Amino acid sequence: MVKQKRSTKKPDQQSGNTLPDCPENQLDFQRMFPDEAACLKYLENMRWPNGFICEECSVVGEPFRISTHPRKLKCRSCHHVESVTSGTVMHRSKTSLLIWFWAAYYMATQTPGISALELQKKFGIRRYETAFQILHKLREAMVRPNRDKIGSKWPLELDLIYVGGKTRNGVQGVTDQVPVILAAEICHKEIRNQKTNKIIKHGLAGRIRLQKVPNKKAEYADKFATNCITQGATIVSDDGTEFTNLKLGFDHRPVPMRGDREKMDKHLPMISRVTANLKTWIDGTFHSVGQKHLQGYLNEFMFRFNRRFYRSTSFRTLLGFGILNTSRTYKEVYNGEYPENSSKT
Repeated sequence: MVKQKRSTKKPDQQSGNTLPDCPENQLDFQRMFPDEAACLKYLENMRWPNGFICEECSVVGEPFRISTHPRKLKCRSCHHVESVTSGTVMHRSKTSLLIWFWAAYYMATQTPGISALELQKKFGIRRYETAFQILHKLREAMVRPNRDKIGSKWPLELDLIYVGGKTRNGVQGVTDQVPVILAAEICHKEIRNQKTNKIIKHGLAGRIRLQKVPNKKAEYADKFATNCITQGATIVSDDGTEFTNLKLGFDHRPVPMRGDREKMDKHLPMISRVTANLKTWIDGTFHSVGQKHLQGYLNEFMFRFNRRFYRSTSFRTLLGFGILNTSRTYKEVYNGEYPENSSKT
């Protein structure tokens, strides 16, 4: 007997068609979120999946709805008023939730993402600064609080790369580029070779971690490894001095490369692929990014890369993370000030 897969779709009251819990494509998104009210209802269901819970008296039940302030809910028991967006990256924003949802959808599901200038043009946002702030608040939310460490199941490749800027006068080691530590899991997937018809193991990059660092000193590599990588994990890297302390607590396997590109591609293939994808994305979508905001762009790249096989649910995941992250002021966003969860390696 074949078991039927349980449907996760719900009926659309206007058209009679069924809607998914997460938009699987742009048409789904347009049907799910035709207006501000639909966005508010979706966000409310995410925050209180079992019904509204008053923050003040903890009573569960249907709240009063204020017609003049649709984002606010009033407890029927103690009359405490609570905003649907309170405690989220959208709190106190005067921008329509529909624009916030579209921005989150593009950032979470589209490979190139979206720039602030493109967001401003697409949705008629009057000021560039508003679009800039929306995207950077969402980038901050892309880091899950207390996220898992990587390397518990798969070995890792680790390297220090340079992003943005350019090498000054062609002199090696003298550069305006920003140092970034990159770790990538080495996963293996069994596939069938079309020529020999044999099952072979195909390597691909698993989860990654990216962190901007002030320089290539060993102390920053040590801190990154401690906070991001599981103790005892197998790490392959070059034999640079920044990785000399990794032998303490990890199965570190350094490989002498001396800047040899062929050795790099052979021993650190995942690092080469991820680095190429990262730089292509930055050059193609933004052309260049500022040093003080670089970590935000790294967060966005990590979020999409780690969920590239689950694009249909990444939009809901991003909104869920946005509920767990409090909003920052424009000044904090513009100055590149990241809270502990976002800057934490």
